[in-house]
Amino acid sequence: MSTTRVRRTPREAQALILEAAERLLVEGGPPAVQVRAVAQRVGMTDAGVTHHFRSREGLLIALLRHGGRRLRKAVEGVTGTWVDERASVAELVDGIADVYEEGYGELAIALHAAGWRDEGSGMLDPVVEVLHQARNRTEGQQPRRAETRLAVAALHQALATEPSYGSSFRRSAGMSEVAADRSRQQRQWWVNTLIKTLDIT
Repeated sequence: MSTTRVRRTPREAQALILEAAERLLVEGGPPAVQVRAVAQRVGMTDAGVTHHFRSREGLLIALLRHGGRRLRKAVEGVTGTWVDERASVAELVDGIADVYEEGYGELAIALHAAGWRDEGSGMLDPVVEVLHQARNRTEGQQPRRAETRLAVAALHQALATEPSYGSSFRRSAGMSEVAADRSRQQRQWWVNTLIKTLDIT
């Protein structure tokens, strides 16, 4: 009995492949995202997957960009809430951290270690904007946007590396293993630091 081949547009096929790759990433980290495993998940041949992404590296880069779009969407959602409903700094930090905890932090680190470099998309510009607008202004003195941008860059670096290095870096500072495994405590520290450093009300 023959199976009917499903005809998809290239865009539909790529979206299906990236969804399968994302599930594998969440389940097993970057090593789990293999062309054969993705092909099996979507009912394609290995050649079908490589036709769309050229190689495993191409698939991983596309997956990281897919994660970037998800991160941007999460950021836009939280920053939109911030403007409409006065969301908290903690919600902003959680929105970014949640995406990285799904494997995208490890993927970004693995691709950078392999030599890939992002040209800089400014995907966290909305975060810079809402935090900058939330800063207190004293008479005759406006806060510097460069300071806000630096704070967001430091936060982003910490959240992106947290899944891979967070607990071991905290242990190197003398924290107990139990305390070092508490990433929520680190997130709260970042929230408090942003509020204090940027003077946010």
